[in-house]
Amino acid sequence: MDAWRLPARSVQARRHRYALNMAKRSKKPADLNRLAAAIVSDATDETPPEPESQQARAGRVGGTKGGKVRAQRMSAEERSESARRAAEARWRKP
Repeated sequence: MDAWRLPARSVQARRHRYALNMAKRSKKPADLNRLAAAIVSDATDETPPEPESQQARAGRVGGTKGGKVRAQRMSAEERSESARRAAEARWRKP
């Protein structure tokens, strides 16, 4: 027997062990009616949306007016510098 070859018996035992652990299963239900019902229930899910937190509401209010108010508070030179940095960031290669 060559030193680099494994005995056939140990290979067969190993192959059998892996075959038990790696069984594949289908993700979809076997019954097509259940599959259709699951698709319809996912598409027409009518659970009420979760109420928005106070922090989220405050952030949205600040975000909607933030850019305009910031631009009003900046001088013309500051706005120009900010626009230049934004343009450089857009054109910078990743």
